[in-house]
Amino acid sequence: MLRTLAITGISVLAAISAANAQTAKDQEAIKNLCGCFEVSFNYAETFTNDTTEKQTVGKLNEHAVVEMVLPLEATPKKYVMQHLLVAGGQVIKHWREDWEFEKTNLWSYNGDQKWIKKAPLSAAAVKGEWTQTVWEVDDAPRYQGTSKWVETNGQLFWLNTADAPLPRREYTKRSDYNVMERTNRLIVSSKGYMHEQDNKKIIRKEGAADNVLAYEKGYNKYVRVEDSKCDAAAKFWTAEKKEFWKDVVAVWNEQMSKGNTLTLVKAVDDKLMYEALDVVEQKQLKDAARKKEIEKVMMKYITIK
Repeated sequence: MLRTLAITGISVLAAISAANAQTAKDQEAIKNLCGCFEVSFNYAETFTNDTTEKQTVGKLNEHAVVEMVLPLEATPKKYVMQHLLVAGGQVIKHWREDWEFEKTNLWSYNGDQKWIKKAPLSAAAVKGEWTQTVWEVDDAPRYQGTSKWVETNGQLFWLNTADAPLPRREYTKRSDYNVMERTNRLIVSSKGYMHEQDNKKIIRKEGAADNVLAYEKGYNKYVRVEDSKCDAAAKFWTAEKKEFWKDVVAVWNEQMSKGNTLTLVKAVDDKLMYEALDVVEQKQLKDAARKKEIEKVMMKYITIK
């Protein structure tokens, strides 16, 4: 089943010509972000400016997991990819990423669960650039940045700096900073890719200059493995699940088109948004009734102005 999905997705991606891209290698790089991977996560907090010495400069090693990156949409100017995490015998809907060519409308994270819509960019400003948007497990925005794919010294990579909320590995443990400035570098090959990060952990307060609390280095290595290791993920992503999360994305798109600022509440009635959406999914509602219930739940967490 996975092989059929992968072949179908890759065929669609390959069918889109380089005429709509900066170069043919852009298309190849983005296509190679899809597939079945063994992923390892390594982070090191390298330097700290915290004079109270509360910070611990050290290394976080996480065990390798298996992740399926499934192509959901492929058009000449847009790719949508869903990450599905396979760990501990379970499959988890992980983050989503969109790639859009020469996108002029962007959002930026401002801290404390608030996003601001930027002034539209000119077509000249984004000529030849691809925007990567990373979304949370509940498809809430995480970070967004635009840049060109670059080939140099025998490597093809995409490099961008964007502000983001605290990463999932820290937001339940840390409250001493409220913005992570992420410099993301994706280095892609046919064997997989490296997601290299140079991050700043920032304390941001209105009316004051940003205070960098600490610096962090990250290496997330995606090694392509045989498709059979992702069979469980392929079975998990059913047609019904795909339609449910398609409705969730539709609600996000509709709401974010209405205003210039987005503010989120982390929890309502002791439930995070993805937990509340899981309850709705279990009801197995159909079509308009399903989307109506999704929107009802989501609007408890979302404020658009």
